[in-house]
Amino acid sequence: MSAPLKGLRVLDLSRVLAGPWCGQILADLGAEVIKIERPIKGDDTREWGPPFLKDKDGRETRESAYFLSANRGKRSVTVDITKEAGRDLIRALARKCDILIENYKVGDLAGKGLGYDDIAKINPAIIYCSITGFGQTGPRAQEPGYDYLAQGMGGLMSITGVVDGEPGAGPQRAGMAVADLTTGMYSVIGIMAALRHRDATGRGQRLDMALLDTQVGWLANQAQNYFVGGTVPTRTGSWHPNLAPYQPFKTSDGYVILAVGNDLQFGRLCTFLGLSGLISDERFSTNPARVANRIVLADALEAATQGKPSAHWLAELPRAGVPCGAVNTIDKVFEEPQVIHRGMKVTLDHTAAGPIPAVGLPIKFSESEVAYELPPPMLGEHNDDVLNRVLGLDAAAIAKLKDAKII
Repeated sequence: MSAPLKGLRVLDLSRVLAGPWCGQILADLGAEVIKIERPIKGDDTREWGPPFLKDKDGRETRESAYFLSANRGKRSVTVDITKEAGRDLIRALARKCDILIENYKVGDLAGKGLGYDDIAKINPAIIYCSITGFGQTGPRAQEPGYDYLAQGMGGLMSITGVVDGEPGAGPQRAGMAVADLTTGMYSVIGIMAALRHRDATGRGQRLDMALLDTQVGWLANQAQNYFVGGTVPTRTGSWHPNLAPYQPFKTSDGYVILAVGNDLQFGRLCTFLGLSGLISDERFSTNPARVANRIVLADALEAATQGKPSAHWLAELPRAGVPCGAVNTIDKVFEEPQVIHRGMKVTLDHTAAGPIPAVGLPIKFSESEVAYELPPPMLGEHNDDVLNRVLGLDAAAIAKLKDAKII
């Protein structure tokens, strides 16, 4: 089997997270991804630490865990695009690529002759994916955008955290940069659709991706709750706005999550807990009734779950047909037998450090394979390889570029 995108080439002019996440997914799917970085400093996130990777001798490198998380599978080429000779290299590489990813401020690359219109003239089939905070149009298009802003402006922080009025209430960001990560994922979807369009027409196109758009689009059922019900959703803490019981419950030594999605599962839960009387109680006999009476229901269930340790419920409730799971810290995630079985931790052979762990791609194919061929690159590690193999430059030409500090 081979990776599904093998044979495609990506020019990745992005940095930090949303764009690199998109590029990493494409690399995992088999595309050749050429990551363009600034000479000397590289992607800003190389220095976003600690922690930093240690080399084979135990010495700390300048490869941050943050950078490692979003840049495997890529070839690093350093190019100074503030110089015309550097921009010429980008144009030459763009001629040889199927996809270009960039997350510069609106108009920055166009001002350097590297905007979509410029690149499309030399490669009309290219898919040019621009990622910004607010998009290429609109009253805030010119402003820099960040994940935190998108989480706030896009409504996520208004529904995340402790219930208003309780201790610790107030807006909270999600523990991950979800606007960045989901924008990277949606960008891959857009690129795949644009490639299908290119297959049919021979024409490439530009994708205009925005963190704020993605965060708004990701509101899903919460936005639809507002559209249909007319009530503005608020923070519900650990509760679900449309299901009950669907939250963590105390045990004798911690918490477990009960995720009851229908009346049958609720009946199984109550029977197992010895609370069969709740099944016919009109306050709990349907999901809408359980949602309306969630507090008294949760109190009744938690009185039972607190009687035994988490391990008991985690083992026995799934056997009884009741969805139940642990509240894992990240170290425990990778000790979960299901996570181990699904291969969600992989090993890459890093140039400086040797074998290093990484989180795997959560896509499983029946007729293709994921390509974990390259570790996150050292800065400029692939200058000679890419410039020779892709552009046909010989050693003398590459040395001249180095001497001129173009690469």
